[in-house]
Amino acid sequence: MARNGNIVEEVLPGSPADQAGIQKGDCIVSINRKRINDSIDLMFYGDAPEIHVSVKRKGRFKRFTIHKEEGQDLGVVLKPFTIRRCRNRCIFCFVSQLPRGLRRTLYIKDEDFRMSFLYGNYITLTNLTQKDRKRIVEQRLSPLYVSVHSTNKDIRNRLLGNRNATDIMKEIKWLTDNRIRIHAQVVLCPGYNDGEDLVNTIQDLHKYYPYVMSVAVVPVGLTKYIRTNIRSVQKEDAQNAIKIIQHFQRRYMKRYGDAFVHAADEFYIKAEKRFPPLKYYGDFPQIENGVGVVPMFLSQAKRCHVPKRASKAKFLTFTGLSFYPYLKGFIDRIREAVSIDVIPIVNRFFGKSVTVTGLLTGRDIIQGLSDVAHEYDKILLPDIVLRDTGDLLLDDVTVKDIEEIINRPVQVIDSTPAGLIKALEVTDED
Repeated sequence: MARNGNIVEEVLPGSPADQAGIQKGDCIVSINRKRINDSIDLMFYGDAPEIHVSVKRKGRFKRFTIHKEEGQDLGVVLKPFTIRRCRNRCIFCFVSQLPRGLRRTLYIKDEDFRMSFLYGNYITLTNLTQKDRKRIVEQRLSPLYVSVHSTNKDIRNRLLGNRNATDIMKEIKWLTDNRIRIHAQVVLCPGYNDGEDLVNTIQDLHKYYPYVMSVAVVPVGLTKYIRTNIRSVQKEDAQNAIKIIQHFQRRYMKRYGDAFVHAADEFYIKAEKRFPPLKYYGDFPQIENGVGVVPMFLSQAKRCHVPKRASKAKFLTFTGLSFYPYLKGFIDRIREAVSIDVIPIVNRFFGKSVTVTGLLTGRDIIQGLSDVAHEYDKILLPDIVLRDTGDLLLDDVTVKDIEEIINRPVQVIDSTPAGLIKALEVTDED
């Protein structure tokens, strides 16, 4: 029976699949007699110079032989597979803290090892079947991104809201025994998995280094819609967490030249502490988890210079509260050569405790810009606030909506110092 994950959504013109006769709407049943369920199967079994493909088209089976050069893409895009949902009831689950009325995809609680492999989504490993395990090993689906939170089974299960969750240490041992690499995360919840438990968790995970490649400790994110009694990370909590993490970082850097465990940037901001040297972040394996974003920006900013042909237009950009001091420092340095200001946007939609730029909604951005936008020629919108198609914000407001409401042109820019500088260059419109 056909499922979305093995139905052809697009065939690239001139590709090996196109030349062989594969068409949009075909259901790819098998490749070299191996069943195809999704895009991972397609990549794994389709990576050969000659493949025999069985498809189902309008109720009839057809077979094709496709020849391609080594490493050449087959040229088939499959429809997205159905994502396996999470059945945990984590006491800090961000999805459970969302209000009604947002985009439907935001309410999907993902617990799918395929999404972890493909996109770096974090999973708890609480729903793996024997079939999943076999596939992970056979197809070398590595690295996986694993939400550990605590290696103490009782504490972890309380956090997950799942008394029957499997022992995470057994899962990690099985994966690493099979040479599957892991990036782990710990969502720090004060009073639950901080202090001594954080120490034990780091030590337990380090036993599996280098197959456990990195550990990110991130502060629990709470919106104003939280319905549990969990509390947010305060300055003292952040200071204590950094003290523990830095103790291990120094030890591991001396031993391996690899810090192994990292604190999210938000900890240093809350604790009012300096970020570690850039070398501590290695190749930034957890940057998508908010680890090293600010230090990388500051490092890149030092190497950026105002373009010689700077625009004469007057620009305005914005950011979240936590990143504001760092972006303002960079803009203050370049303001002599170009007219640009930056303002912080308060997150009223999720609550003032949510201070990261990536969780700003269109409505809050419009509200923050509405009183001042008329003073500027152009608004620079960092792409980190956009989702899905590249034009939608979290609350389904579009870039065009913002332009029309504030009555000013809006330019989407790359959220880097170079992206900002590029936007300030002279264009043909100037």
